[in-house]
Amino acid sequence: MTLDTSETTEQILGEGDVAPVHEVNAAGRSPFLLISDHYGRVLPRALGDLGIAESELVRHIGWDIGIAGVAERLAKLLDAHLIAQRYSRLVIDCNRPPAAVSSIPVISEATAIRRNEGISTSEREARRREIFAPYHDRIDATISRRLRDERPTVLVSLHSFTPVHAGVARPWHIGALYNRDTVLPQLLLKHLRSESDLVVGDNEPYAVSDLTDYTIPVHGEARGLVNTGIEVRQDLIADQSGQQQWAERLARILAEIEVELKAQLLV
Repeated sequence: MTLDTSETTEQILGEGDVAPVHEVNAAGRSPFLLISDHYGRVLPRALGDLGIAESELVRHIGWDIGIAGVAERLAKLLDAHLIAQRYSRLVIDCNRPPAAVSSIPVISEATAIRRNEGISTSEREARRREIFAPYHDRIDATISRRLRDERPTVLVSLHSFTPVHAGVARPWHIGALYNRDTVLPQLLLKHLRSESDLVVGDNEPYAVSDLTDYTIPVHGEARGLVNTGIEVRQDLIADQSGQQQWAERLARILAEIEVELKAQLLV
């Protein structure tokens, strides 16, 4: 009898690989649910170095520099639940629809990701199944539980951006990102603009869309949650001091916004 192996499931993560989902303060009482899609830059052992130098992996193309430290500190300051993703966005980008070309990039900025070139359908599915799916399933289950328990839930997706992209300098210190739901972004913009030392981006340096984003459209808008994306410039949070300062600033602003949302009966 010949064993049919045509449908053998490919596996990416194995012994020694960390779980894709990282959580902090799961019992936090804050209405803010913090999400960090590009928290980490871990690579599965099976994929080696993706065919690029370590100096490339530590750049902004591999992860959101500094946001892990901000997110961890912010979760503690707000007593909020943080759900984060440990693997590099170069393995699979957890803020892209899986069908998008940029989901598993073959080039990022000017860097060719050799190991991503010509990968099989089964490997692409393995990356989605083992990294992307558990992360988003955890977010979905958390939101479902909170809604079932009638717990106020406000989705905040945390990111950071490079100060120079493709040779173009970006002047913003921080940006509020959104698509259909503008309630929280407009409150955030109001508070950020009241800080005299900040250059604030309104849907800058990126704008959220169904084609280029996943977390806000799927977990925020589709679930009917008040939501926003936050982008902090990476040179401002590259060290622990900057991360602490920005976590404290965001914690103060979000606490003020929480009061306003309660007054509007939105949390």
